[in-house]
Formats: sequence, structure tokens, C-alpha cells
Amino acid sequence: MDEKHPSQGVIRPCRPQDAGRMLAIINAAAEAYRPVLPADLWHDPYMPPAELEREIAAGVVFTGYETAGDLVGIMGLQAVGDVELIRHAYVTPERQGHGVGGALLDHIRRGAGPLLVGTWAAADWAIRFYERHGFRLVDPERKAGLLRTYWTVPERQIETSVVLASPEAQV
Repeated sequence: MDEKHPSQGVIRPCRPQDAGRMLAIINAAAEAYRPVLPADLWHDPYMPPAELEREIAAGVVFTGYETAGDLVGIMGLQAVGDVELIRHAYVTPERQGHGVGGALLDHIRRGAGPLLVGTWAAADWAIRFYERHGFRLVDPERKAGLLRTYWTVPERQIETSVVLASPEAQV
């Protein structure tokens, strides 16, 4: 169901025909990570089409923020075991800092259970975003176990990532 947001945007489920725009949003917004990621973890494009298809097939359900008919932000949610993972949360660079990400996060939190989100440890802006919304960093000694349990990522990514948990998550 579409939800009108106070800043004139509409929050709605992403549709198959949105895939091209979703990739454009992800790849444009992910450029912020390029200078802070170890070179061996960066790839271009950051997300190719086949990877988005695999993520959707694995159960990632995307919600989008649309304004003036243009999709400008997306956020995925994936149920894994006893938690839900926030996956691939991106806003077009020109719309960052205007409440799009917060509106998407507020929307998906309604009705969601305990939430976890993983991000790059060097992405201090992403960590601050989630902390402003009530998430807390998981202890470093617990982080690796969570990443191995709920995500399928290489060891190198585990070394360079953090996990944040919603207040409802008992981790």
C-alpha cells in the first residue's frame, strides 16, 4: 500500500519495472563508500543487475520513496530466522539529508520485528544515521557471529563491517 509522506513523497513497494532505477540509486549512492572501502572490496558497478536479482530471489523485499514520479530512495527488508535485516538502503545523492532515508526506515519499522543492519565500519555517516534512529552498535566480539549467522558475506567483509541493532533486537 502506498503511503503519502509529509514532504510530498510517496512510500510504496518497489515493482519489477523499478529494477533499473533501483540499480541507478544503489550505484550512485554507493560511490560514497569508494574512498573508505579497502580496494579489494570495491567493485564497479557496486551492484550489477544479476546481484539485485539474486537479492530479490533470496527474499529481500524493497520499498521505495518516490517524489514527482521519480524513485529517489530504496530500502530492503529480509526476514532471516528470528530477525529482519535491513538490506541495501540507499538514497540518491541529491536527496540525501532531506528525510528520505528516515521516512523509509520509519515505514519499514512499522510491523517489523527485531531489526539488524550491517554496514561498513568506515561509513561513519551510515552508522550515525542508524544511531539517530535508535539503533545501537553491537559489541565487536558479537558482530562476527551475527554476520556469519544472518548474512552470507566473505570473511574480509566481516572484518571491515559493523552491525547495528534496533531496540527490540536481543543481541
